[in-house]
Amino acid sequence: MASLKDLLAQRAALDEQISQTKERERADAVAKVKSLMAEYGLTIADLSARVPKAAKTSKVAVKYRNQATGETWSGRGLQPKWLKAAISGGAKLEDFHV
Repeated sequence: MASLKDLLAQRAALDEQISQTKERERADAVAKVKSLMAEYGLTIADLSARVPKAAKTSKVAVKYRNQATGETWSGRGLQPKWLKAAISGGAKLEDFHV
């Protein structure tokens, strides 16, 4: 059975091998990328991600407004709580129309 001192020495040797291998493989990768860039005439700017801009979405116009609080609703989707509460309290939807 190996002693703690021996195992720590082995670990240090392995850590050094790992470090050297990482550096060598990284250098190989950089050289390969540079070679491909030269072959195809690419620049650093060509490597930046070109993400097409999303189409502008237009906001839907406000159709209903709570005059007391300024809260609004476009009329799309579920009715907001403030509007439901007002309607259940006896108000009409038309009372909030802008």
